[in-house]
Amino acid sequence: MLNRREFIGTAALLASGCATIPHELGILDTHTHFYDPTRPQGVPWPSKDDSFLYRTVLPSELKPIAAPLGVTGTIVVEASAWVEDNDWILQLARTEPFIKGLVGHLKPGKPGFARHLDRFAANRLFRGIRVGLWDIPINDDDPQFLKDLQSLASRGLSIDVLGGPDQIEKISRLASTIPDLRIVVDHCAGVQLPGGTSDDNWVRGIKTLAARRNIYMKVSGLVEGTGFKDSAPIRSEFYRSVLDILWNSFGEDRVIFGSNWPVSARFASYENVLGIVREYVGSGSASEKYFRKNAERVYLG
Repeated sequence: MLNRREFIGTAALLASGCATIPHELGILDTHTHFYDPTRPQGVPWPSKDDSFLYRTVLPSELKPIAAPLGVTGTIVVEASAWVEDNDWILQLARTEPFIKGLVGHLKPGKPGFARHLDRFAANRLFRGIRVGLWDIPINDDDPQFLKDLQSLASRGLSIDVLGGPDQIEKISRLASTIPDLRIVVDHCAGVQLPGGTSDDNWVRGIKTLAARRNIYMKVSGLVEGTGFKDSAPIRSEFYRSVLDILWNSFGEDRVIFGSNWPVSARFASYENVLGIVREYVGSGSASEKYFRKNAERVYLG
């Protein structure tokens, strides 16, 4: 861990835009969203009522913020229930090398899954799908759902899972049923920490998930979990009890950095979202794994 003097020095470097990158290839942010409400068809998310998020959000906005902090690329996570929006992101990536991959939207267990998977997986940037929201519940007892996820695993693709403590048993069973499927649990499994601590159900759930070796934890959604819009704490000490549980449970080989930008920006700046975990992790091999190597193994291997 960084001591106070080391952290102050790191903060100064961050502010100057010349912080030491924790890996020779830089940081890989595994959770960002891009979308454009001005398209003729609009977008299914965010809502027009959301004055903060309902705007055009593209890499051209993120890169000037993230690149000076050592971020050299991102895995985009779908923000749309429309299958054709997979292609919209993949087309965006054709001229934007900052995008290293897409966790897209397909519907396992539904007609057409295999056809769509063949189509999109032909693009090397299509790295998997996300389940647990829109109209994709975790149907761990549905044979067709399981068959479709097995087809992802056979291609070396992964799934992201969005779900809180009430979904943990399903996620664990899914990992057991398809042990060669890499599963990334998003946003610290829905942790809520308005006072800097988590509840016992969440702690038990984390240990259940960590027992499955093919489950990885995306350490994202921390500032969102505070509920403090525009004023989430920015020192790692506030989040230490949660971070300790995640690191002690999953170990340094199965934790992954994700910002959840631009959603996170409602609660804290990108610099502070990164700074919280940078202060906690420190430097060395654990930092290299968390900020890049683990993500490469899961998404790009």
